[in-house]
Amino acid sequence: MKNTKQTFTEKSCCYDPPTPTAEDLFISAEDHLYGRHGRSLDREYAIVCLQQAISQGHSGAHAVLGFCYEFGLGVAINFILAERHYIIDANLLGVIRLAFLRKYGRPGVQINRIEADYWESKIKARGSDAIAWIRRAAIEYSCSSGQYCLGVCYHDGIGISKDEFEAFKWYKESAEQGNCRGQGILGYCYGEGFGVEKCEKTAIQWYRLAAAQGETVAIYNIGYCYEDGIGVPKDQNETVKWYRMAAEQGNAFAQNSLGYCYEDGIGVPQDKTMAAIWYRLSAEQGYPWAQCNLGYCYQNGIGTEKDIVKGAYWYAEAAKQGHARAQHNLGFCYQNGIGVTKNLESAFSWYQKSANQGNIFAFHSLGFCYQNGLGVEIDLRQSVHWYTRSAEYNHAPAQLSLGFCFRNGIGVEKDEKEAVKWFRLAAMQGNALAQNSLGFCYEEGLGIEKDHKFAAYWYYKAAKQNNPWAQCNLGFCYASGVGVRENASKAIYWYRKAAQQNHARAQDKLGVHLQTGIGCRQNLELAIRYFRLAAQQGQIGAQYHLALCYEKGLGVEVNLQEALTWFEIAASAGCRNSYGRLRQLLLQYCLENQFTEDMVKMNASHQSDADDRTIVQTSNWISGYAASAA
Repeated sequence: MKNTKQTFTEKSCCYDPPTPTAEDLFISAEDHLYGRHGRSLDREYAIVCLQQAISQGHSGAHAVLGFCYEFGLGVAINFILAERHYIIDANLLGVIRLAFLRKYGRPGVQINRIEADYWESKIKARGSDAIAWIRRAAIEYSCSSGQYCLGVCYHDGIGISKDEFEAFKWYKESAEQGNCRGQGILGYCYGEGFGVEKCEKTAIQWYRLAAAQGETVAIYNIGYCYEDGIGVPKDQNETVKWYRMAAEQGNAFAQNSLGYCYEDGIGVPQDKTMAAIWYRLSAEQGYPWAQCNLGYCYQNGIGTEKDIVKGAYWYAEAAKQGHARAQHNLGFCYQNGIGVTKNLESAFSWYQKSANQGNIFAFHSLGFCYQNGLGVEIDLRQSVHWYTRSAEYNHAPAQLSLGFCFRNGIGVEKDEKEAVKWFRLAAMQGNALAQNSLGFCYEEGLGIEKDHKFAAYWYYKAAKQNNPWAQCNLGFCYASGVGVRENASKAIYWYRKAAQQNHARAQDKLGVHLQTGIGCRQNLELAIRYFRLAAQQGQIGAQYHLALCYEKGLGVEVNLQEALTWFEIAASAGCRNSYGRLRQLLLQYCLENQFTEDMVKMNASHQSDADDRTIVQTSNWISGYAASAA
């Protein structure tokens, strides 16, 4: 009789173990990932199990493998592969981490704040169970990467209410286990006083610990600390050193910062071409600040060939991600048709988006739109409201605009003293237009006691900044001895400066000096040229002076038709002198024509001989000079 028991045992030894299911592999992967359920901590083996689970189509294995690639658990850190796995299997863990990467970026991963907002909305719709995997990893298994991620959830309010103290707690748990991401963000907490008392020296210590492990955000933050003197003395060379270290590893924040170091010559020789190169590298990774900066470079030809279409494109890329400055700049492009088709409604809309984020430039631009009806109905009260909001943040152009409103009673009751107040605030910040306006107030005694010395002082401040109005006004001061000692040569110097910028009044004034030879060598032909340039811009005084030149033959042949034309143009604009000359010339013309007609009749009645002929000519008119135009 056969021993059936022995036979069965022998057969059993020949059986292959059953093939583990995808779920078995996934559970085994997590067991070895955390060293739970009596399994050894073997993250490399966990990776093998996850890959096999993926090959069998396990739902969720991709996200966990992505987590491993993001934090270097059993594999080298690879943010690109992490992103790829999160996208393939966008379960709750994948969505949470994808939202983070889209919001903050990592080397090789595209920032996209719009997509980040979309993924965050998905998480919030699920409530607190959305972060169950992360919570379990952090709390039950003391996984330092999970603790860091749980801190981020509390920090940003992802799947749970924001709580900076809980965020700090979990960041600290992670950092104390040596997690470089935890160390880096803990440095941020100490540097900003987020969830803990601010301590900049402690901040830099944690940044250095993270940087020593190659964490590029921490490396970037050390550069930032050296730039602003946070926990360390300011040092531009160290700033550039750390920015470059992070930038060369693909950190988008550092690439942008290195770009502005090159643009402004901070710690490196100024090189705008290199600035544009680094801005582009960062912008192509989706960093909104870099996109805005690159747009500005293209718009103004800074470090790259000027291309207003590309400028508007990069502004739009940043604006769509909610970058307030880019939204304002894009609005300006639409307002003026720079690189895009002019569209005032779009301009107003982008200004509103920017203003909603508190951008003071947009406050001012909205005020301008309401004042002038650009993309919106004119509303002067709203205009003053937005000017005031911007001006209260010490924005000089808005202070200037608000000053004009008070001086002229636009949207508010006229108040010249209030106008002077705002002009002065803007002028003290170096705004040339405000300096000129303040000078005018002192000259005319508008809202302040007349003081010609202060008038000349503020005109000079603005004129040195190449403001043509101030240059002309300063020229007048020197020509007339207003607030300064009379000096015709200096008057001509400043009139010429303004005239070269096509300032009509200065061209007229310069023409008068050239015509009379006061303070310079007389040059009637050049005087005519300046009178004509100013007259063609509608400058009434120049039109009057040009007409006189044609009447008298000063620097040009006598041409009474031209004289009449310019006198008439100036007279119709309200020039009384031109009106007087026009009447005299027309009266003289009528009298001479009447005299000619009478002479013809008289000659005709007495003519008896066909050979007797009287040739009647109208000679050139002679008239005295009228008073100079005001």
